[in-house]
Amino acid sequence: MSTDLVPLSTALSYANLTDQVLRVRAVQAAAAYNTPTLVLVLHAYMTTASRKGARTSQKTLGAYTLAVQDFVPWAQSSGVSLLRPGRRDGGRYLSHLQQRPTEGKGKSGVLAASTIAQYTAGVRALYRALNWTQATEAQPFGDVYVPSDPTPGIVKNPPYLSEVDLVLPHCDAPLAALLFLCAHAGLRVSEALSVKANDLQGKTLTVHGKGGKVRRVPLGARTRQALTLLPTLDAAGRYFDWNYGQATYRARKVFTACGCEWRGFHAARKHSGTRLYQATKDFTRVGLFLGHASVDTTRRYVAVQDNDVSQEVEEW
Repeated sequence: MSTDLVPLSTALSYANLTDQVLRVRAVQAAAAYNTPTLVLVLHAYMTTASRKGARTSQKTLGAYTLAVQDFVPWAQSSGVSLLRPGRRDGGRYLSHLQQRPTEGKGKSGVLAASTIAQYTAGVRALYRALNWTQATEAQPFGDVYVPSDPTPGIVKNPPYLSEVDLVLPHCDAPLAALLFLCAHAGLRVSEALSVKANDLQGKTLTVHGKGGKVRRVPLGARTRQALTLLPTLDAAGRYFDWNYGQATYRARKVFTACGCEWRGFHAARKHSGTRLYQATKDFTRVGLFLGHASVDTTRRYVAVQDNDVSQEVEEW
């Protein structure tokens, strides 16, 4: 499946249609199981009328696009009317996802709970979009409960430990700087790839994060040094011209060559959160550093040792 995002200008052109024309197009697309047009309707809604509007992240749009591309063909082959789904059709799709084997090289088993939750969230967003166009009032997933994964994310995808320092000497300057930004400064890879030279003021980096939020992150000496070794690529002062896939390819290649398991850039961000927690024992400070709106989110980024409080309870 292609998850190419709809250009913002195209999504806006749909959002600017009259109510009647928008409704007709949505109804026609749903009746014909026209996935590309339904994706366009979803993007128009997500970027103009949803709670986050234009601040909706590209990652979210990509995930929801993939969900629609999966759900619509399933609905067609299963005899489900998109505009008039049965009250049990949401549950039927959930059951389909829970029993569906994973796809791709080297993968086995069934879909992960997090993937199932992502797919159902995307389809819920599609029906909010169809409600927005007045094509239907149906909400087939309103009563559908998606069980959470019993295995914590920090266990399934733990932070890197010694791997970062092992791999860094084998990285070229751009990849080393990217790993420092993720594993030492705690940036999301999307934030790191968008860093510009004028974002660094002294020892502090201005980070443009999710939802348009801006935070200021202190950089360690090694991270600052890694950035000074990078040339800027254009008048805007960009350090990187990689997209996520290109950055992942480079990092995976180096990790594999060093005999280390590549678990993604998110494991590097967890590395940063875990190290800072070990130094401060303060989830609030770690959350501010990582740019989390909730400390509950921060807890999922920190690997706390089983004996973390052993000294404190020794004399009880």
